[in-house]
Order: sequence, then C-alpha cells, then structure tokens
Amino acid sequence: MSLPEDLLELAVATAREAGRMLVDKRPADGPDVVQTKSSPTDVVTQMDQAAERLIIERIRAARPDDGFLGEEGGTRAGASEVRWVIDPIDGTVNYLYDLPDWAVSIAAEVDGVTVAGAVDMPRRGETYTAVRGGGALLHTSTGTRELRCNGEVPLNGALVATGFGYAAERRAHQARVLTGVLPNVRDIRRGGSCCVDLCSLAAGRVDAYYERGVQAWDIAAGALVVQESGGRVEGLDGAPAGPELTIAAGPGTFEALHALLKPLEPTRG
Repeated sequence: MSLPEDLLELAVATAREAGRMLVDKRPADGPDVVQTKSSPTDVVTQMDQAAERLIIERIRAARPDDGFLGEEGGTRAGASEVRWVIDPIDGTVNYLYDLPDWAVSIAAEVDGVTVAGAVDMPRRGETYTAVRGGGALLHTSTGTRELRCNGEVPLNGALVATGFGYAAERRAHQARVLTGVLPNVRDIRRGGSCCVDLCSLAAGRVDAYYERGVQAWDIAAGALVVQESGGRVEGLDGAPAGPELTIAAGPGTFEALHALLKPLEPTRG
C-alpha cells in the first residue's frame, strides 16, 4: 500500500475504536463537563479527553515519530513528515445530550497536505473515508458506496447546513447573516457537528454548508471527504477554509452560495 493508504487504515481503526469506547463508556447520566473554552456553552467533557488520549496512544504505538494537532491539547511536534489532526468528539454538545450527530475525526497530513481522513459516526453506524486522489467512501454494516456530492443545485432548491459559534456577539451576527441566506435557499439545517455536516454534503444529504469559526481539527478529515466526492471547500475569495469562514458545496452551487454570502459580511464578529 502507499503511505496515504497506510495512514488511512490506521486512522479508520483508531477512529472506530475511539467511537466504540465513547458509546460503551458514556455515563448513563451523561458525561461530566470538566472545563469550558471560548464561552460557558463551549464545553469539554471527560470523554473528549479520554478519547483523545486513546487516539494518540494508538497512533504513537504504530508511528512514534509523527506529530499531532489535537483539539483537547494533545499537540506535539514530530520527527517525521506526518502530522495527525484529531477531533476526538466533533459535536460535543450533541454527545453531552445523547443526540446521535457526533463523530470522531482523524486526518493525516504529509508535509502539511491532508492525504487521508476518517470520520466515524458510531451512533449512525457510518464511517466516511477519503484518500487524496483516491475518492471518498461511506462504509456501513450493509456495504460500502462511493460518495458523490450534489452539483449544479440552484440556491432556491438547495438544502444548506450551517453552524453557530459560542460567543453571544458572534451568534448575533451569524443570525443576521442567516436572515440573508434563508429566504434564498430551500431550507437550513443545523446539526451541531461540522464534520457530520461535511460528510452529509459528500453523501448528497445536503447541498451546501457554510460556517464561521471552525478550526483545523473540525474540518481536516471532512473537507477531504468533500473534495474527493467532487466538492469545493474554501473560504471567501479563494482563501483557505478555516476559522474566518468555511464554504463547501458541489460545482455551481458553491459559486452561487459564495456570491450570496459575500455581501452579507459573514466573516464579521
């Protein structure tokens, strides 16, 4: 196998193990919130921390020289060209409330370029995978299928996923942006997990996605899944996707959503 395929195999096995642990060991009365980050509603549970430890331990056992970027502090430089970008629970609030839309996201970069990604959604029984240049797949108990996002969907017929930040001021501006988007699209979906939204786009379950405030660990694996399903993932005016803004959609729909968003100043706040 090639290096990206080797990295994907490790990412999939590790994401699935972490996902099983998160389901099996979730306290019956819900996980404890151990800290908050950007606001009182931006929470970290003890299960986020346990999952990140498990992921790093498994990958380090197989590849001790690699680096890591982890949401919950598991960040270190490595001696190899490979860095792992980890979100142990994307959709922590969903996990806290025992809602199904959360995921374990693991991506592998080689010299700064994401080459493999795995997103495991244990409560859905789905694992999404992608290798750069090799396409994107959805794996379930009934089989595996190739992913192809929807393209050329006119905005007035597009189902658009989005998310909101945690700070009150940012949410207020995001609400103003939403009032400019909602009359021009089929409808909006707010699922609560960036990588779940991106994988839903790749699977054709939504037609587009945009959000301000997502971090590298939120989008690393999911963005590759979208790109390998035929979609675009960028910021405004060709900027890289990231905290300023992430827009994702298939051909034609991407350009239309970008044109709609730009005058609404979605990067403010």
